[in-house]
Amino acid sequence: MFCWALLASLSLIHLSAHSEVRAPRSAAELMDVVMWNREPIGGHFRLIDHLGRERTERDFRGRLMLVYFGFTFCPDICPTDLQQMSFALEKLGPNARAVVPIFITLDPQRDSRALLSRYVPAFHPQMVGLTGSDTAIRKAADAYKVYYAKVSVKGAARYTIDHSSFIYLMSSEGKYLGFLPPSTSADRIAQVIRTHLNSAKK
Repeated sequence: MFCWALLASLSLIHLSAHSEVRAPRSAAELMDVVMWNREPIGGHFRLIDHLGRERTERDFRGRLMLVYFGFTFCPDICPTDLQQMSFALEKLGPNARAVVPIFITLDPQRDSRALLSRYVPAFHPQMVGLTGSDTAIRKAADAYKVYYAKVSVKGAARYTIDHSSFIYLMSSEGKYLGFLPPSTSADRIAQVIRTHLNSAKK
């Protein structure tokens, strides 16, 4: 009996330690990583777009990528930021063809391909909506150092997603160029994009 109890205790200790190692990183920790560029940002993802096609980051080579993580049930910040991204592309005129805005859902249970196919074009015809399995979404979010967590709420929605809301700018080669904070204006987004487009021409 003693041996079994001891083994059980050791197993619980091992599981507890293992859980601590793999626990999701806090919002403050990930914000610090992004704000001070402490770790590489960006990288590989394999997701499904709003037209049902499998897409990876390599599909967007040759264009700047504006990458945003959110969810369609978001009541305020997500649609506001996506709208500003859309307005920024309009301000770029013909140069907008050199940019692809990408919306990656953090709520794949509700944000199906069919839902994204209605949601994404409402902001801009060039915008690409991406969804996938929980594992695929987590890998993409981890690559971009995105914090997100499901939070229970009362009412029909049952839950919401607490998440960071940076707009990530990636080069035409897929390299991280920087981020824009939540609520960045369309004018500012367009200005930053123009700077990088002009630098690429030199």
